[in-house]
Order: sequence, then C-alpha cells, then structure tokens
Amino acid sequence: MAGTGETWEAGAPGVLRLPSGRSVRGRGLRRPLDAQAPLPTYGVYLLGRRPPAVPWESHWLRWPDFRLPADRREARTVLAEAWRRAAAERVELACGGGRGRTGTALACLAVLDGVPAEEAVAYVRAHYDRRAVETPWQRRYVERFGSEGGGAGAGQRQ
Repeated sequence: MAGTGETWEAGAPGVLRLPSGRSVRGRGLRRPLDAQAPLPTYGVYLLGRRPPAVPWESHWLRWPDFRLPADRREARTVLAEAWRRAAAERVELACGGGRGRTGTALACLAVLDGVPAEEAVAYVRAHYDRRAVETPWQRRYVERFGSEGGGAGAGQRQ
C-alpha cells in the first residue's frame, strides 16, 4: 500500500501534525479502533510482545511499557522510515495506552521533522496529548535522539 498519497485528516482523533505538514496518528491499542476512521497504510507498534496481525503493512518495535526501545539503532531506523512515509501515507504509531511509548516515538518524529530535541516533548504534549512521554528516561531519550545522527529529516522538508 506504500505511496497511496493519502494522509490523515487534520484534527482527526490522535493525529499529530508536524511542522513540515506531515501527519501521524498516535493511538492506544487498549482502546477500540473507531469503525468510521480510515485505516493506516503503515503502523509501528511499540510493545514488549509481538502485536496481533493487522491487515496493513506494519513493524513491531520491541519496547516494554514505561521503558525505552530494546534496540535503539533499530528504533532510529524504524522511526525514520515512519517519518519518511508520513509525507504521503497514513502512518500510525501505537502502544498499549497511547501516551508513554507512543508520545516518545512521536517526539522523536518531531525531532526528525526539525523540532529542536529539547522542545520536542513540549511540542507533542501541546499538539497530541498533554500527558505524553511519561518518564524522565523517555524525555532524556528524546533529547539524546536529536544528537544521534542529527535527525533524518532535519533540513529536508518535503
């Protein structure tokens, strides 16, 4: 389904609009999907255990609750791919509750999009969920994410 040219509708529940205009949906998997909402074309699932299969392309990123990704290099690669695809596809990032891991991953996408790392958590809290990014180590992860490779999208707005 890659390259469908369809992104999330602005203002839809859980949708974070990044400064470049890309939009990504954050979601808590413990809440049922709205039957009226469009389905993602690509999903990244941030869980300690493999998620159930979904009928769209997806990637499981091993990330235990209240923790950090098990493989940070893989996390950077997967999040950069999600950021890249969000320019033309409906990308979804989701964990169990939709706040801690999802908020952290969304803040990392904001860094990739050019938001300064030290401002990315505040950006996600202002535009996605005021309680996103739940732990001090998740906040530090976002700040360090900005210094590890300079961001895949920094200066490359599309």
